[in-house]
Amino acid sequence: MSQYDFIIAGAGIVGLTTACEILNRAPSAKVAVVEKEATPGRHASGRNSGVLHCGLYYGSDTLKAKVCATGGRAMKAFAYAHGIPWSNNGKVLVATDPSQLPAVDRLMQNAADNAIRAERIDNKTLLELEPAAPPDAVAAIHCPDTAVIDIKAVLETLRTQLAERGARFYFQRRIIGPAPDGALQTSDGPIRGGFLFNCCGAYADVLAKAHGFARQYILVPFKGIYWKLSPQKNPLVRGNIYPVPDISMPFLGVHFTRGISGDVYAGPTAIPALGRENYGILAGAKWGEAATILGRLGLLYLGNQNNFRLLAHTEVRKYSKTFFHQCARRLFPGLAIEDLVPTNKSGIRPQLVNVATKRLEMDYVFEGDKRSLHVLNAISPAFTSSFAFAQMIVDRSGAL
Repeated sequence: MSQYDFIIAGAGIVGLTTACEILNRAPSAKVAVVEKEATPGRHASGRNSGVLHCGLYYGSDTLKAKVCATGGRAMKAFAYAHGIPWSNNGKVLVATDPSQLPAVDRLMQNAADNAIRAERIDNKTLLELEPAAPPDAVAAIHCPDTAVIDIKAVLETLRTQLAERGARFYFQRRIIGPAPDGALQTSDGPIRGGFLFNCCGAYADVLAKAHGFARQYILVPFKGIYWKLSPQKNPLVRGNIYPVPDISMPFLGVHFTRGISGDVYAGPTAIPALGRENYGILAGAKWGEAATILGRLGLLYLGNQNNFRLLAHTEVRKYSKTFFHQCARRLFPGLAIEDLVPTNKSGIRPQLVNVATKRLEMDYVFEGDKRSLHVLNAISPAFTSSFAFAQMIVDRSGAL
């Protein structure tokens, strides 16, 4: 049996950058990356929007704020160094109701606290930047440092680099939990290592529980589905048009993003899903898992923390193209329903819920001991943050 200094569970962006950070600090370390799929980033990492966020949404007291802006700059530097396509196309945040003005002030305070470039702009400037935006916006913010990137190229470049630096990949293999002799039991026999980094994304809670952690948490997946803009309306969105967040709701709502391919996507939703890989209406749902998730959703619905009932009612309605179109028109008033073109783009947000408080955890969560660290709730902006996040992960482990 091979012996490794470090084993990383999960070959998404967090697992890959954590492996990279380990080898930056200890170039001779023996590192293994174990992934249940045949290639890296098959789930959240490979399905996200490709936006590199500037970090404006996160208060300075959050872990997300500590790594988002610095991680975004590191990702751009990595892309530049390796010829990975990216575009600094900027973002506008639009307030469409006077009730959102306190949130605008809070976002500008976040910018000041976290050294993020952001500017309040008038409607004339807003329309010069984004012709599709509402001409009667109540307020708007411009963030020039928001970018989009080729996520698949990032993942493949990291995989190639890590292999060249001696990391060993085990694909189509899942870590199940600790073995009695101190090794790790996998779906294809044991593997031995000195320290485990659990970077399993949507399955991180499962592996953490196998090690005796995450006992106070459950996972509830939310499905993000998108529509694509028609060729006629595509040119009217130049970068990213985002809403000012509704402080009564935990998720952001529909927005518009011009991807690195040139396609413009509207979305995502945050519809409660029937499984961690339930990307279609029923595709990917496992009925045993679905029953458990439905039970968890019922508890959240009854508790109604984070305004969950309104969230559930609103998001489920977005399966209707008519209702989705109504939501999208808040940021793009000239959008006709026929300008929303079907696409198979979808993703899952593996949302951690605190059992005791029945609240959705909105920040990153770590648990571990001297033999393992479990990265829980690695949701957006984990891709943007990943290089800086990996530094935080390795620091938290105490293993290096």
